[in-house]
Order: sequence, then C-alpha cells, then structure tokens
Amino acid sequence: MSEPDDAAWHAAAGAPPSDDGFPDRDPGLPFEYSDGAPALGDFPGPEPGDVQPAAPAYTAPVTDPSVAASSSPALRALRGRDPVPAPLTSHGPATVLAMCNQKGGVGKTTSTINLGASLAEYGRRVLMVDLDPQGALSAGLGIAADRLDHTIYNLMLGPSTAMTDVLVPTGIEGVDLIPANIDLSAAEVQLINEVGREHTLARALRPVLHAYDYVLIDCQPSLGLLTVNALACAQGVIIPLAAEFFSLRGVALLVDTISKVRERINPDLSVQGVLVTMYDGRTVHAREVVAMLHQRFGDQVYDTIIARTVKFPETTVAGEPITTYAPTSPAAQAYRALAREVIAR
Repeated sequence: MSEPDDAAWHAAAGAPPSDDGFPDRDPGLPFEYSDGAPALGDFPGPEPGDVQPAAPAYTAPVTDPSVAASSSPALRALRGRDPVPAPLTSHGPATVLAMCNQKGGVGKTTSTINLGASLAEYGRRVLMVDLDPQGALSAGLGIAADRLDHTIYNLMLGPSTAMTDVLVPTGIEGVDLIPANIDLSAAEVQLINEVGREHTLARALRPVLHAYDYVLIDCQPSLGLLTVNALACAQGVIIPLAAEFFSLRGVALLVDTISKVRERINPDLSVQGVLVTMYDGRTVHAREVVAMLHQRFGDQVYDTIIARTVKFPETTVAGEPITTYAPTSPAAQAYRALAREVIAR
C-alpha cells in the first residue's frame, strides 16, 4: 500500500498544503492494532497470514520500533519513555504554554485544568490564564468570574490594574488563576489601535513569570488577536485534537498561523505537542485519525491519549480537576502521564 503524502493529509483536513516547518516523516512506520483489523484508507495494516503479537489497543509509530509509543503508562515506563519528574529546589522562570485550537469542543479547557493540576502534583507552580470570553476555564475551577471586578481584560487594557488585583487562588495547591468573563470580548476591538498590540499579554504576564514553573493559557476557539497574543508570549503550543475527522479540519491553518507567528513575532515559538482527546479505542475511525496524526506530526504527538469518559462533565459541575474528583480513575492517571511528558520535553 502507498502512504498518504502531505497533499492527501491536507485534503483530508480541508485545507491547502503549506510549508509549515514540520519535517517529512518516514512513510514506512508500523501500526499495530490489537484486533488485527487493517486501518482505513491507505494506512498500512497486517498482511494476510501474518501472526500478530499481543499489543495494547493502540501502538503509535515511531522511528525506533523498540521504543514504540503507547497510551499505557506501564509500557512507556518499561521502554524508558515515562521518567518520573525530579523534585524542584527553586521555581521559575515559567515555561509558557498555549492550549490552542480554533475548533471548539476538543478538550482545550478540560486539558488545561487537568494538566495544570497534574503538574502541581509534581511540585510545579502553575498559573492558568483564561483567555476566552466565555470564561470556561474560570467556571471549570469553580470561580464565578462574572461577579469579579478585575479580570484578564482589566490587566491587559487597564494601565492602573495590578497583577495582585486579578490573581485568584484556586482550590488546587500550587495553582493560581487569572480569570476571564464576557468583558474580554471587547478586547480585540480595543487592541487594534494599541502600539505593539500582539505583545499586550506578554507585558501583562512578565512581572510574575519568575514565581511560576508553568503558565498555561486557555485560548478561545479562534485565530484572532487574543490567540495571537497567547502565541506571541508562549514558548510552546499544545494542540488538543479530538479523535474524529472533523477535528482535522483547519489544523493546517492553525499550523500555518503558528509558523507565521514564529517567523514574524516570536522566534522561540514551537509546537510542544499534539494531544489526542476524546479517544474511543473500540472504533476503527478513532484509530484512523490517530494514525493520520502520527503520519503528519510524528513524535510531536504525545504518547498519552485521553479517552472518553463521563467523569469530565461531572468535574465541570463540581468545579475541580479530575485528579481530585476521581484521583484513581484512568482519566486522572492519563493526565498525570501527560504532565510527565510535558515536563520531560
């Protein structure tokens, strides 16, 4: 079978090909499925008569098959890909990560909350920044942002607003929040006439970067000026992608935007990783999407895969991360594994 090239990937994603700065991947990488079913399309599957070894529900393609990626923390540990983070003796300066995808409903906010909580479990100080006028991050942490007098909007556009006016402690030890509400929807219009408008968020966050190890920015589902502000001050971008074909649409545009920001505004910006969310390993469709992501992004796809679970909507109502709501659940363990990957990278 022939491997899909970039043109085929872009066609599936609904966008024209572009030079996004990502290296070409080896087309001969193996995929294994526990049920022995071949992948859809032109992805390689087992040949007739092949004896398939026992394998987890999903084994990702990597250059060295001996250290193949896996959504199983135990298997990653055996292969040396799941190191335990070393304790810190001091904090800062912070690594700024933007959780970005212009498509909504792919798990950006859920991943921001649970990744931040998991990083805090490993002794990291985390600042979460809600950069979405819908205020989902604030609500997910149990903060009634609509009742607050000062939010990220005031910090970015109010010269007299201090960081201490907007910082809100969460119920998670080691995690603070800069909340947002509907006021932020006016920010893009007001920023148009500002000098250095792309760096407004960076200027606002600069005074506290020394106090944290990670700053996680929950971006709104668009590629507007607020998202560009997040990309302008970030060292890395985490792209959450639901394991469905609709999530692939527009990814090429997002990668192109990241590339342009890197070239014109922030040369330190890079894609830290692609996070697969809402994964259902029982479906060939989900495995096909994951295979396509590995074909396109290679090792930039995190080993950790976030599976679907009814626990996530429950945690939103409870206003706490899944690591405290259901600390022994597979989903909580998955986000802890993701935190270990983020620290290791």
